[in-house]
Amino acid sequence: MKQEDKAKIKAKQTFPLTIKRIGINGEGVGYFKRQVVFVPGALPGEEVVVEAVKVHPKFTEGRIKKIRKKSEHRTVPPCSVYDQCGGCQLQHMTYSEQLRAKRDILIQALERYTKVAIDTLDIRPAIGMEEPWFYRNKSQFQVGKQDGMVIAGLYSMNSHKLIDIPNCIVQQPVLNDVLKQVKQILQDFNISIYDEKKNKGAVKTVVVRVGVATGDVQVVIVTAVNELPKKELITQEIQKRLPHVKSIIHNINPKKTSLIFGEKSVPLAGPEAIEERLGNRRYTLSARAFFQLNPEQTAKLYDEVKRAAQLTGSEKVVDAYCGSGTIGLWIGEGAAEIRGMDVIPESIKDARENAKALKIKAVYEVGTAEQWLPAWLKAGWKPDVVIVDPPRTGCDQKLLDTVKKVKPKRFVYVSCNPSTLAKDIHQLSRLYKIEYIQPVDMFPQTAHVESVTLLTLKGE
Repeated sequence: MKQEDKAKIKAKQTFPLTIKRIGINGEGVGYFKRQVVFVPGALPGEEVVVEAVKVHPKFTEGRIKKIRKKSEHRTVPPCSVYDQCGGCQLQHMTYSEQLRAKRDILIQALERYTKVAIDTLDIRPAIGMEEPWFYRNKSQFQVGKQDGMVIAGLYSMNSHKLIDIPNCIVQQPVLNDVLKQVKQILQDFNISIYDEKKNKGAVKTVVVRVGVATGDVQVVIVTAVNELPKKELITQEIQKRLPHVKSIIHNINPKKTSLIFGEKSVPLAGPEAIEERLGNRRYTLSARAFFQLNPEQTAKLYDEVKRAAQLTGSEKVVDAYCGSGTIGLWIGEGAAEIRGMDVIPESIKDARENAKALKIKAVYEVGTAEQWLPAWLKAGWKPDVVIVDPPRTGCDQKLLDTVKKVKPKRFVYVSCNPSTLAKDIHQLSRLYKIEYIQPVDMFPQTAHVESVTLLTLKGE
């Protein structure tokens, strides 16, 4: 007998469920016959009738058939494609409750992956936004064809159906306007559009980024083929219809991958990078360089990093996974020296230019922290503070092992994934004390939870 057959819940079965909490992906979580059930769109405290969609050995995925008792925190999502798109998960929840839920998601991850007594931890209320809409400074929409028309948007949840999103209300309005015109240009010139199923066609993705403080706009057209068809015509037409677009780039990504960008970028018009300002700092951003997507909250996040680093002017600081140097340079005036590393060469080029422009003493190298930290230590340079801002997969194991050897006094962990944060903290908890965790809401209306954790070396 298969494990699925032993499950107490059957596929398509309907049953009553009380939602206990919000899960890490923004879904409601309840228990039926001692089995965990995940229900997208359900809120804590609600009593719902659920239909089992997929039954797994250890959990069930369900969908709401009826809400018997509604949460006081339920609200009407303002987005017309919210139910289809999947880009946002919490538009049906009031914003104040979203902030509470995100702190709770952090606590759940710590309970699951660490042995730390949660009631002894200082887990602070999440720092939110006054206006939690129209905040994203970058749009990365897949391009497709529907009824002969060029569409752009995101793939529907758990499927490869492309949902056209003409007006995304969590993006800066200028991004929607630019994308609309670029779609029309591709349509007008009958440009070949990539078909994922057939693995044929040219244009895969259109990426639009804006420097919110500078007004600089960059358009990147990503193709599956080496040549962008009618590239001169497309470039001229973008310049004509969208004179405020400063930089136009062609990126080539022939691989069948979830990664947006390929390794080769070709400038079509204007500079290869645009500028953004945060506070009194200017940052150079090339097409592939990482930069936080919510500038208003980024300043708050980096201020939290600055507080956690507790710099007095004499510290040596390492900014691992440094991207274009944003975090290190934000706090750099308080350090004796900043050193950073990243595997993307363009990011390091941007970081060096940014440090030069800000007159901050900094060394940036292409490579990994586990490569550079031991080399610097061997040369007699030991950091007092290490800051990490890793991808969703968390810190590389080699980096954690290196940190345990190097033993900086303070380790500041900027996380975008509570689960990997908790797992990494668990590894470091023998050597380091968790001083506090400060959640910062970088992505309102979504289940993403960003946070800053301060770890201090025990015995210091």
